[in-house]
Amino acid sequence: MTQAEEAQKSTIVLLIRHGQTPTTGQVLPGRTPGLHLSDQGHAQATDVSGRLAGLELAALYASPMERAQETAAPTSKSHNLEILTEQGLVECDFGQWTGQKLLDLNKLEEWKEVQKSPSTFRFPEGESFVEMQNRMVTTVEQLAHRHEGEVIAAFSHADTIKAAVAYFVGTPLDLFQKIHIDTASISAVEFQSTGTRMLVTNSRTGSLEYLRPQQ
Repeated sequence: MTQAEEAQKSTIVLLIRHGQTPTTGQVLPGRTPGLHLSDQGHAQATDVSGRLAGLELAALYASPMERAQETAAPTSKSHNLEILTEQGLVECDFGQWTGQKLLDLNKLEEWKEVQKSPSTFRFPEGESFVEMQNRMVTTVEQLAHRHEGEVIAAFSHADTIKAAVAYFVGTPLDLFQKIHIDTASISAVEFQSTGTRMLVTNSRTGSLEYLRPQQ
């Protein structure tokens, strides 16, 4: 392989948010165990599997949370791949705010900081947004390095994916709340020796068969 060909060789990591749960958009579930997909969430997970049907996936990773594992399950079955649990893909640790209703949190003065200057905010007895972003980006980069020249799927959560997307497109963390990552949406980041780029963000419909790494 020539030097130019080596430079073009790429790796693609698909960042997939889990499907809908009974509390999506109502509470801040965080790492609370026992939160499963709703019926609609299971349907979304099946749809994700269909959208990835034309891709040759080398590996399948998921956050340890049940909702992420369950979203990955149909793709695991259709591609005959084991779900590899990856702690680095886990939801943000919201500390004392875990399980709180968003309606109540929205009334707090601190919520303004969460929305307007997240880079300075740490959840009470929990993780900071900076720590969450660093953890997620490091994990994605490590997975990409592990699977050079291949396509892999990583099932995670809204805030973690938003933070990663912000990093890879060069958006300041304080603006990451403007990025939308819907349930069961798929974003794709490509890694090359010359750098990274987002191929698609928050994709919700259609086959992603066209997302093939350059060789």
